[in-house]
Amino acid sequence: MNPSLRLSSLLLGLIVLVATGCSDAEIRTAATPSFQTTVDTARVWIAETVQKENYPGLSIAVSVDGDLVWSEGFGYADLATGEPVTVESKFRVGSISKPYAAAAAAQLMVADLLDVDAPVQTYVPAFPEKEWTVTTRQVGGHIAGIRHYEGNENVSDVRYETVDDGLEIFKDSPLLFEPGTEYAYSSYGWNLVSAVVEGASGQSFLSYMDEHVFGPLGMTHTEADWATDEIAGRVSFYVRSDEGMPVEAPYVDNSYKWAGGGFLSTPEDMIRFAEAHRTPGFLPQEALDFLMTSQVLDDGSETGYGFGWTTSQDTSGRRLVGHTGGSVGGTTLLSMNPETGVVVAMAINLSQADLSVGRRVMQLFLDEAASRPASN
Repeated sequence: MNPSLRLSSLLLGLIVLVATGCSDAEIRTAATPSFQTTVDTARVWIAETVQKENYPGLSIAVSVDGDLVWSEGFGYADLATGEPVTVESKFRVGSISKPYAAAAAAQLMVADLLDVDAPVQTYVPAFPEKEWTVTTRQVGGHIAGIRHYEGNENVSDVRYETVDDGLEIFKDSPLLFEPGTEYAYSSYGWNLVSAVVEGASGQSFLSYMDEHVFGPLGMTHTEADWATDEIAGRVSFYVRSDEGMPVEAPYVDNSYKWAGGGFLSTPEDMIRFAEAHRTPGFLPQEALDFLMTSQVLDDGSETGYGFGWTTSQDTSGRRLVGHTGGSVGGTTLLSMNPETGVVVAMAINLSQADLSVGRRVMQLFLDEAASRPASN
């Protein structure tokens, strides 16, 4: 299968304006949407949630077996101007940047340019040696003992020109534990992964992502969130006030953490990315297994995290892989069941939004897809 999402049905699709209760929104659906009843049900849930939770804006996309069956924007990209969210609005995707970056590491591993079990200093000599050896595999699985944010570090307003510059924040911090003995989530660990990508490829991280991941997958609405640049389609970002209403988020510069949480994207681009990882093609099966198989601690317990991808099950025991993202002014969800081919991606331009409606939509489409006869 071509790694880019099959959007031929989208090109023949309907693009209409409908009232969502918050604003007008552009809808993309397949020309003959076999999931139309399911879409109608999910649309009501989303519109009600946006209104009830006072979300500024929300965008969602769903694909089934490689076909985009629904993509729609709700609410506002900018509350001050009344600009509506469209399917091309770019949101901060937060930690969904991690599976994006993981694709780069997997490519280099397959090309024998990266040994994920070698010490990270093989590729990042500037990273200080620690009490124990630290490998890329451990770092990408959050079992290396690299610390996470401290205090208000996640609202940094400092511009970092290079990936190596961003390592200065945490590189001298001691490890939290001996690698492999515990699980501790670390976005800074993924800063280190991006430095590994640079060392293994001989190319800057952002240029590598553009040339080898985003470009080949047709992710034309995904890019680095350079705070000082004018970026077409970028939404405004909000946090909740003490009264629970959305207010403008504080200024942040995410240049210290591209791989950890610094990209802008759209749910449709997230779908394209996930589709490329549903079956072998963009990456071979060995790489998909590397990314989506839970890592195991020294005591034999699974972490529920592979390399840039979370691993879990729904209530029926069906496999779910993906990631969530939380950033200043953004909350995102990417969830996929490779067996039925259901992928759901959702983005909200508000910090710490509730993702339960996205998970509910995932379950709705998953149950519907699982109940249908398998296609030949």
